[in-house]
Amino acid sequence: MVGMLMLIDAASLWYRAYYGLPSSIKAPDGRRAGAVRGFFDGLAVLARKYSPTGMVCCLEGNWRPQWRLDLMPGYKADRALADGSEDAPEGLDEQVAAIEALLPALGVTTATHPEYEADDVIATLAARTAEPVLVVTGDRDLFQLVDDERERKVVYLARGISKAELFDGEAVATKFGVDPRHYVDFAVLRGDPSDGLPGVKGVGAKTAVTLVNTYGGIAGLKAAAAEDGSDLPERHRKAINEAADYLDRAVKVSTAVSDVPVPTADATLPGLPKDRAKVEALAEEWGVASALKRFNEAIIAQEA
Repeated sequence: MVGMLMLIDAASLWYRAYYGLPSSIKAPDGRRAGAVRGFFDGLAVLARKYSPTGMVCCLEGNWRPQWRLDLMPGYKADRALADGSEDAPEGLDEQVAAIEALLPALGVTTATHPEYEADDVIATLAARTAEPVLVVTGDRDLFQLVDDERERKVVYLARGISKAELFDGEAVATKFGVDPRHYVDFAVLRGDPSDGLPGVKGVGAKTAVTLVNTYGGIAGLKAAAAEDGSDLPERHRKAINEAADYLDRAVKVSTAVSDVPVPTADATLPGLPKDRAKVEALAEEWGVASALKRFNEAIIAQEA
């Protein structure tokens, strides 16, 4: 039987759970608990739907690494507070701490690195394994990892966990007009306000698709812009040449690093909790015993 490794962008999952469930879901002490409940219910749904044989929850070691800021000071600036921390909605931080404590207690493998984002850790773990990989995320940047030949697909959470969409190469091309190998080129040309990428002046989504598909990505586009007599329209030639420095920096910022020095992860699905006492204490504190039971039942079903 061929295995299938599920790599979870944990932050994407708990954000979708936070916004997808009503604020009336409370812990016994009155704190919001929807993100904790929804996170583990989400894992259960994903496990039942896609039947992974391995699972790793990848955590955000550094949501805005300094090396990316050195390349682009405006990177994710719209989401940063004055002290440089990420602007989080009310009551989420405490729930994230509970999720991050529950995962190892349950026996779910996590992976992170203090100088990299979860995207980079996911790209690294995907590069290390020969088995099929399913990346679960709400981040469009990870469409760059889709690879039909190597059996890498993305479960996209943009519309919530229950309406997650499965993307292979054809689905990425249908939705965005470009091959996954050129998703970064497309995003950098078009721009992405959520990441602080301004894009190239005068290049919107449709033009970005045409340029990428005609010239084979930014490297080919820059070569055409520098070549006398190429068929690149003058207005685009000028825009590309003026944006050359931005393009170089933005591609580096937007490309997921695939050689992060993280330890080899044992992705084996958990059986019995590794720390039953801690699981029981946190389940009682947050009122999520039923969600954890559903998660355990879903994981055990995959092992049967």
